[in-house]
Amino acid sequence: MTMCPWVVRTHKMAASLRKLCSKPMPLPARIIGRAQGSRPSQLGPWRSLSSGRQWFNAASLGLQARIKIFPLLFASGGGYVGYDQYCRYKDRELTKIGIEVPPRIANATQVALYKSIPTRLLSRAWGRLNQVELPTWLRKPVYSLYIWTFGVNMQEAAVEDLIHYRNLGEFFRRKLKPAVRPVCDSHCVISPADGKILHFGRVRNCEVEQVKGVTYSLETFLGPHTWAEAINNTVKPSNKDDPSSFQDLLVTKEGNELFHCVVYLAPGDYHCFHSPTDWRVAHRRHFPGSLMSVNPGVARWIKELFCHNERVVLSGEWAHGFFSLTAVGATNVGSIRIYFDKELRTNAPRYSKGSYNDFSYLSNNNQEGVSMRKGEHLGEFNLGSTIVLLFEAPRDFTFNLKAGQKIRFGEPLGTM
Repeated sequence: MTMCPWVVRTHKMAASLRKLCSKPMPLPARIIGRAQGSRPSQLGPWRSLSSGRQWFNAASLGLQARIKIFPLLFASGGGYVGYDQYCRYKDRELTKIGIEVPPRIANATQVALYKSIPTRLLSRAWGRLNQVELPTWLRKPVYSLYIWTFGVNMQEAAVEDLIHYRNLGEFFRRKLKPAVRPVCDSHCVISPADGKILHFGRVRNCEVEQVKGVTYSLETFLGPHTWAEAINNTVKPSNKDDPSSFQDLLVTKEGNELFHCVVYLAPGDYHCFHSPTDWRVAHRRHFPGSLMSVNPGVARWIKELFCHNERVVLSGEWAHGFFSLTAVGATNVGSIRIYFDKELRTNAPRYSKGSYNDFSYLSNNNQEGVSMRKGEHLGEFNLGSTIVLLFEAPRDFTFNLKAGQKIRFGEPLGTM
């Protein structure tokens, strides 16, 4: 009886498999070669099996290495943070005994990592949370915790009853009693807000100090000098090779110099800001940007911090020439409101890096712009932030301030 050819082939394959399985498993060629000092031999089907096992073992080792590297990264990061805090502690102690310590400036990588944090998205989320109406029973404990944390003086508030504030936004933007902030009449420039004086003085070589030893470019901060057309219908020619030429464009009167003052508003401070003098606002420039923290520690760490952050520049004139007030945004302070400007929208979801939006308050029917009286309500933040004043004044103008001092709205900044 003749069997089918495919049946014969099947029986032969089965016999070969039985013969193969009855033999002991040979060692991989790599091990044999190392042990005997000879070249690896051909192992037939076992070569692929051995390679597969080696790949599996390598993958297992790689997984174990990846698993073990997380504690290493955590320990390294924790060690770096601890060392950085220790260095800062030493700097503070040296400063207390009168030894001047140079600021530690962040490098480009550190700034880029900080800017990669979605602070604009977080600030928008915080803004929406501020508008959520709190239950009546929850208002007092929530606001009391905030008052205790940031040292808020509610005795100065126009409404002291915490139940009155329906949400966090209303509480942050609370008004003050008229008598608690008298406006100084004997000085030409007053503080526009409650806060801390970070720095003040004359502008040198088109560089402004945000804190002592850390500067930013005046031209980068204010942008191109195109608003002069709206203010006095004249534009002086600028010299791009001379960095101080931009500063010279801002000084419109003979014998004057350019001055600056930086006021930091902490979260516990009064969040509204007022007109620091009698002046007319002719132009608004809105810079979309990052929303990094502007507290004094970060201001000492990041150079040109105010140029990175979103800001609203109000420019115009006062009795002695050029005058500007800039409201700088910060983390959780994406919303900057100017009371007389209903068109302003800050912390937009999308913006082009380095862009700015101009708006003129002058028109055919209004050649004066917006007139502001000293002490008049000007705008507000949703939380603490920073106000930067840049103004032209006679050379004999002097500040009556100390860096780091607390100041209140209405108190004098300087005199002539």
